[in-house]
Amino acid sequence: MKKLIISGLAIMLLFLSASAQQNSGALQSAVTKLDQAKTAKDYETLEKEFVKIAAAQPKDWLPNYYAAYCNAKIGFLLQDDGESIEPYSNRGEAQAKAAESLLDKNNQKKELSEVYTVISMLNQGRVFINPMTYGPKYGPIAQQFLNAAKQLNPDNPRAIYLAAWFKYNTPKMWGGDKALAKQLAAQSLKLLDNAEKGVTPHWGKTEDQELLNKYK
Repeated sequence: MKKLIISGLAIMLLFLSASAQQNSGALQSAVTKLDQAKTAKDYETLEKEFVKIAAAQPKDWLPNYYAAYCNAKIGFLLQDDGESIEPYSNRGEAQAKAAESLLDKNNQKKELSEVYTVISMLNQGRVFINPMTYGPKYGPIAQQFLNAAKQLNPDNPRAIYLAAWFKYNTPKMWGGDKALAKQLAAQSLKLLDNAEKGVTPHWGKTEDQELLNKYK
């Protein structure tokens, strides 16, 4: 009887280990595809993949984080077609909040900084829907989450990139500063030179380079 119980436990541990490896592999595969994504359609396809992974890994904040990031990117890519953005912003916010709920606010400040950066992007996406109507409401919210992200991790290259984006795209009379935007994008890019890959957030290099190319 004792041997049967031990054998049963061994089989269960093997199953759990295999399942964990499979889930980890699925996340890595999706993040690798994300590194190559360019179009709104690419991000839309990957968002669905991250949603499935989140269902299989309900205690991991990363799948929901990446699903939210995909929706935030779609908002930025569709900024000239504002009317189509709102469903992505709403889905992304729910996913970002789910990721936030899985983090320890005292001990995972860098991770929380990543989530807040994406929430800032999602609220900026709402501004694209109708700048005159939504800008006064969602613009300050986007800035509040960006400030919180920078406070939690001043060296977060993605928060620094987003600060550069805001400085570049905001009119000077409202605080825009293209010279400072260039400086921030260069700072972010330098930080990303030493960024680890894997499944941890490491996006931003392409965005920094696109912004810096505007100065050439």
